[in-house]
Amino acid sequence: MRLHSGLRPLALALLALATQAATFNVKDFGAAGDGKTLDSPAINKAIEAAAAAGGGTVIVPAGTYLSGSIRLKSHITLQLDSGSVIEASSDGPAFDPPEPNESTKFQDFGHSHWHNSLIWGESLEDIAITGPGLLHGKGLTRGERQQGGNKTIALKLCRNVTLRDFSILNGGHFGVLATGVENLTIDNLRIDTNRDGLDIDSCRNVRISNCSVNSPNDDAIVLKTSHGLGSAKPTENVTITNCLVAGYDIGSLLDGTNKRTLTRAPDRDGPTGRIKLGTESEGDFRNITISNIVFDRSRGLALESVDGSRIEDVAVSNLTMRDVSNAPIFLRLGARMRAPEGTPVGAIRRVSISNVVVSDADPRYGSILSGIPGHEIEDVKLSHITIHYRGGLTLDDTAKQPANLVNTFFFRAQGGIPPREAYATPEREKEYPEPSMFGLLPAYGFFLRHAKGIEMDHIRLTFARDDTRPAFVLEDVTGIELDHVQAQKAAGAISMRLKDVRGLVTRDSSVAPDGRFDQLESRELK
Repeated sequence: MRLHSGLRPLALALLALATQAATFNVKDFGAAGDGKTLDSPAINKAIEAAAAAGGGTVIVPAGTYLSGSIRLKSHITLQLDSGSVIEASSDGPAFDPPEPNESTKFQDFGHSHWHNSLIWGESLEDIAITGPGLLHGKGLTRGERQQGGNKTIALKLCRNVTLRDFSILNGGHFGVLATGVENLTIDNLRIDTNRDGLDIDSCRNVRISNCSVNSPNDDAIVLKTSHGLGSAKPTENVTITNCLVAGYDIGSLLDGTNKRTLTRAPDRDGPTGRIKLGTESEGDFRNITISNIVFDRSRGLALESVDGSRIEDVAVSNLTMRDVSNAPIFLRLGARMRAPEGTPVGAIRRVSISNVVVSDADPRYGSILSGIPGHEIEDVKLSHITIHYRGGLTLDDTAKQPANLVNTFFFRAQGGIPPREAYATPEREKEYPEPSMFGLLPAYGFFLRHAKGIEMDHIRLTFARDDTRPAFVLEDVTGIELDHVQAQKAAGAISMRLKDVRGLVTRDSSVAPDGRFDQLESRELK
């Protein structure tokens, strides 16, 4: 129906008034944006006014807003305009204190509290933070401190959440911590931080896309299932796609330089900056897809169940990795059991990893699939994977390493000639999971232990410098198929070392002759 020409201006005026009523500019509530005045009280007033009106958009225009805790409300969008910076104050009292939590002994301090953050929300619905502004965690702490801000964004038990288009610099303990959140969309974020980038804990229906996360000192994108909510809850129905994860110098992602001058790594494994499931892993991980990811100057992909979780139905595809600082692929089923007493050991099963290209990988640890005695990783398919290692190591290096005193004893007892026993790799089933936990591996390519139902199809392993360790070491493996597996071999080296392997099938592979080997207690294949 057409409006009478005389009514059109009135209708347009009413529409403009309605639109204006749905927006709340923080400067109208006293925010200075001068980088000196503590503006969080004014920002919170704007949010409260929007909530009282039934919802709306709180606008943060260009300027630098020194801030303590900002408390989100339901049906609110916090809009960070171009040129706007919300900067975390170093004044501890400006932040809300960490709320009580009876379950703190089962996870880190940062996973146990949410209110001590730059921006936080609890039990909310229909909320959003949109860009293209910047959240600068300048005054946030990186560790466990009772006073002061600990995280950039912390959300607990919320639903229908969107985070889009903004950037985070130096995000504190976590850039984003989402715990018990349902229907979460994270899109086009740029995070350049000194600890974890995105932590998704016990969440359901999560979409992470088009994000760039630089975190040299910790994980970039990590899914977790802690005890932070007081019980084990799953993380499920998650997609992570079209992202970059990296370990550049802090700040050099946002300024576009991607610097690699950092000489002091956070630990012996080098820059972190990876995608990981775990380490907090009491609840289950189900229905996870990870695709189209670039790893650069970082650790590789890690799936870790060490506190009782079942990691099931995970599909990973289309990864490229360069300058990899430890295992390109790390699957670990362990028994750290940082969970209530009586929690059983978990499981890892039905995992597919395909179309992976890796170059310049650290030679010390290879790729690892390792369960523990009596608890096997199962039903894993690895296909169309190419890994180029730096190489340059030997079996003698494995025997000499101080990480295993038994190795050193055997090495010296044999007058410098290590026997086979010297290559024994420790189990360390209760330790924190990291590829370096096993010391220097006796395989340069893949180390598989306590596993069953493994398929490896179209795998190619090469090295830049000769590595005299075998490409594969298999221990306590039941049912493994190698189809079109090719591995470079140094002069005098063997291709595979097998111990207690049952049901090995090989086809068109350079590492073993075609055939089926039903029982191999101890064997070396040239």
